[in-house]
Amino acid sequence: MKNYIDWGAGPRASQNLILAAKANAAFNGKFSPDIEDVKAVAIGILRHRVVKNYKADAEGISIEKIIDSLL
Repeated sequence: MKNYIDWGAGPRASQNLILAAKANAAFNGKFSPDIEDVKAVAIGILRHRVVKNYKADAEGISIEKIIDSLL
């Protein structure tokens, strides 16, 4: 997927990913988040922070597919 990304997520994205995973865990009655909580919120957090390049557009690869492959 490295060939399809122009700009990746920064430090604020990882901070927000952790906060959202914690909120998701609390919402589901858990005391601490696990990888499933991170996966549940990853697309919503990273969708607008990762920028795909022209090659990804030309091949019809969506940003959601890129994030899914990274998870």
